[in-house]
Amino acid sequence: MLAVKHPRDPAAPGRVAAALLALVILWPLAVVGEFRPWILFEAQNLRVMGGFLAAFLPPASGSEFLAYLGRATLETLAIASAGMALAFVLAVPLAMATTQALSISRLGPGAGRRRGEWLRAALRMLLVVLRGLPELVWALLFVRVFGLGPAAGVLALGLTYGGMLAKVYAEILESGDSRPARALLEAGGSRLQALCYGLLPGAAQELTSYTVYRWECAVRASVVMGFVGAGGLGQLMDQSMRMLNGGEAASILLTFLLLVLAADALSGLLRRQLGDGAARAGALAVGPRALAWLLLLGSALLASYVWLDLGLAALLSRAALASMADYFRAFFPLDLSSGWLAKVAWGSLETVAISALGTLLAALAGLLLALPASGRYGQGLEQLTRFLLNALRSVPELVWATLMALAAGLGPFAGILALALHTSGVLGRLFAEALQNAPPRPRDALLEAGAPSAAAFLYGTLPEVSAQLIAYSLYRWEMNIRMAAILGFVGAGGLGQLLYVELSLFHYAQASTVIAAMLVLSVAVDAGSAWLRRWLAAPGA
Repeated sequence: MLAVKHPRDPAAPGRVAAALLALVILWPLAVVGEFRPWILFEAQNLRVMGGFLAAFLPPASGSEFLAYLGRATLETLAIASAGMALAFVLAVPLAMATTQALSISRLGPGAGRRRGEWLRAALRMLLVVLRGLPELVWALLFVRVFGLGPAAGVLALGLTYGGMLAKVYAEILESGDSRPARALLEAGGSRLQALCYGLLPGAAQELTSYTVYRWECAVRASVVMGFVGAGGLGQLMDQSMRMLNGGEAASILLTFLLLVLAADALSGLLRRQLGDGAARAGALAVGPRALAWLLLLGSALLASYVWLDLGLAALLSRAALASMADYFRAFFPLDLSSGWLAKVAWGSLETVAISALGTLLAALAGLLLALPASGRYGQGLEQLTRFLLNALRSVPELVWATLMALAAGLGPFAGILALALHTSGVLGRLFAEALQNAPPRPRDALLEAGAPSAAAFLYGTLPEVSAQLIAYSLYRWEMNIRMAAILGFVGAGGLGQLLYVELSLFHYAQASTVIAAMLVLSVAVDAGSAWLRRWLAAPGA
């Protein structure tokens, strides 16, 4: 009887080459990141972590502590809302100035056209600086100027999110039909008139939806900024962790989860309401119900500023501005000595290793969790897995890093674990949605031909969604490089640890070099990730 020869997989050589290339790249990063998972099971680390987790039960429930917890929760919401309001005030004029569709100088030739291009390029560079530095870095700098309290958090959110909003606002405005705005400008109308009557009618819904989504992100960010003294739940959590008070930490973690899940739900509700209002109101994209929601949000913003009592008049006084100028002048010139540059380069390499390995582990774990979360193994397991994914992503990375530093010790490995845990929740949810939307016919054809379910998934479903999964992972890597740069604030290595130490020692010239490295690294990873996505999307890639 003749033996049947099974056809070879034509993609096998490419997969083997890709695996070998990944191993060559990841092995040095694993060495730099001190990737040693076995230390999690060492007796001493198990005792420390076990004792700390045992102290979580029962959660603190004293009336005095719960009163502090309630005030900290309200303060966190107020910081997020006030910071978003400041970001919006900064973003609108910056977006108008950088949107080409609103450029008067582009209407005709002349010297003004060249000056307009240079001005837009300079403003775009300013936006890169504002959004390139993590909000936690801005918060740490402002805490050094204004002292502990919510003012630093509000200003930090305003700057970082102002840069983000301005960039995305400009992209949204430019992606629509610019002919009405150009006609208004040619007829002698102002930029504001061209914006309100030429661009906003077609973009108002998308702009508002993105702003609400950013508020949801600001809630998470305001929690994290408390770790450097910017008020809110993060500051209370930092104090409890430093005192190893597990009961208080457990209550704060539960509040984290409830607050972030509530912010997610409220953000989704607002976006749906705005969408329904757009559908009923037509091109204006703002219906009566949406206006009611916006009025409610405006009242919440006003209440946030009243609750925080920021004392903005004192912050903007001549003495305060002079103090700020003196403080920031101390950061120049940068320390460019060879010895310090070598330390910064090593910290940058650690940061890349933390972000890359954390994102890779998260992609693998997220894919495994996405299988049951997509409903492939029953509704019960689907709901349980989705709850786990929500819990993982609801705890901020800095909180995970604090816990992992107890489990694995100080160093970059704690940062890798922290990013992997948080990002697994994010990617698992996105991957599950991609799997649910995948065309079922290739998988069903393989199952009908007698292929096992694992093979049907690997060769029927996964190829249909692999490009989308890789794109999601690359987007998260862009975000994780910024977070990896600040995990060192709690001892998780990288550039953040260098910055925290140098600022604590008042070595401002050295700190400014670290900040510059953070900015360069963030821009480089953004550009590299965008190039990879274009390469993967190219025909024949």
